[in-house]
Amino acid sequence: MGEVLHLLTDLVDTPIGVLRIVADNEGKLRIALFTENDEPVRRQLRRDYGKIEFELTPARNPHGISDTLGRYFAGDLGAIDSIEVQTGGTVFQRKVWQALRGISCGTTTSYGRLAQQIGHPTAVRAVGLANGANPIAVIVPCHRVIGANGSLTGYGGGIERKRWLLDHERQLRL
Repeated sequence: MGEVLHLLTDLVDTPIGVLRIVADNEGKLRIALFTENDEPVRRQLRRDYGKIEFELTPARNPHGISDTLGRYFAGDLGAIDSIEVQTGGTVFQRKVWQALRGISCGTTTSYGRLAQQIGHPTAVRAVGLANGANPIAVIVPCHRVIGANGSLTGYGGGIERKRWLLDHERQLRL
């Protein structure tokens, strides 16, 4: 029998829907998706970890992550900065996701600027695809990336959630 990845999962009620989180035993967040259903999480885990078996165990507030997210949604915008993450994905995707964490709360950037920032100025489409494949909503803030013309572009959680997150951050940052 192969390695089994033991993971803890919780549902976090937010003003914009339920956020399902998955953390490992070391306290690193692996997944945060707007879904009440386990299947999108299981799909993401299979995509990220391939043949490694995993076990999801329900847990209340694993490693304090649920409470930390609650503080963010209640107005403590910097609370999520302390959450450690670990993702699967390609080296390029992880580079994009790391750069996303550097976007200041209450601000936005474009796909083109993000591509330049990570040293791949012609990889705008690849940056967009990596952004769309981000398995950790809110904490890895892909909602802070907008079109070059300032328009709101796709968001896995839906444009209305993206709009709400950006408004939430801008209003509280003032």
